[in-house]
Amino acid sequence: MTEETMIDIRNLSVTFRPGRKPVKAVNGVSLSVKAGEVVALLGESGSGKSVTMRSLLKLHPKGTLIEGAIDVAGHDVMQLSGRALSDMRGATVSMVFQEPRLALDPVYTLGQQIEETIMRHEKISRSAAAARALALFEKVRIPSPERRLKNYPHEMSGGMLQRSMIAMALACNPKVLLADEPTTALDATVQIQILLLIRELQKEYGLSVIFVTHDIGVAAEVADRIAVMYAGRIVEEGPAVEIIRNPKHPYTKGLLGARVELAHGRDRLITIPGAPPDLTAMPPGCAFAPRCPQATDICRVDVPALTAASVDHSVGCVHYG
Repeated sequence: MTEETMIDIRNLSVTFRPGRKPVKAVNGVSLSVKAGEVVALLGESGSGKSVTMRSLLKLHPKGTLIEGAIDVAGHDVMQLSGRALSDMRGATVSMVFQEPRLALDPVYTLGQQIEETIMRHEKISRSAAAARALALFEKVRIPSPERRLKNYPHEMSGGMLQRSMIAMALACNPKVLLADEPTTALDATVQIQILLLIRELQKEYGLSVIFVTHDIGVAAEVADRIAVMYAGRIVEEGPAVEIIRNPKHPYTKGLLGARVELAHGRDRLITIPGAPPDLTAMPPGCAFAPRCPQATDICRVDVPALTAASVDHSVGCVHYG
């Protein structure tokens, strides 16, 4: 891992074993994120985005098989466990969850939870931790921050609660921020406010960010690079502007074509036909072939490797070019 690379994932595979049939949710993912860079993981539900991201913190259930290599800010995550893993969580890598009402403890005030987070990683007094919590609430623009710190999670609106979650994630000055669809449960007006806030704080703190989303509009708003995932694999990766203006993979083209704003004047929204594959019984070859309008017999033989479309743009399709 080079000095400018903050996250380096190599050939990551994640297999769940809920029953007799193992579920390979991630299959051979490689991804790097530079210092101060925002990378969006884009794809449908079940494509492996959140599973990939949570692997950086080993947040998967006991018994999950994780293979490959993960380096984060100089830490070999695959070798961490117990106290060392706990020390990394929050201090080096923090996470903003999709539903903060489930991530926060309902029986403690927001101030108490942020203070405990700070005191867990730093040897400071509770009064100093409380002062930092207040500064963080001011930083994320929560009105009446002194009063809001005394609120319980159920007393906050969805937008204010997500701002609180961001404040907690930044409490110990991490180098890496993981955002798991943090705006999905919010209305459109609040959503754009949270996106702008995350982008602003990312630049101010120089954070490396992995942002998980199924919304290509959100990815375009926050990301420097986009990695498109389908059925546990990355099928296209490149600069956000290039992915949006000049997509190469049929799946990426389908996602772009399915945007609501493009449906104006049409009777029906253009959709991707079919459904994602069953991860317990993956089809041979390209997983997208059963839904792809360009698929031929060769697509059902081997899984296509990522090939260079340009210097920093790669695509996994046998028909590319």
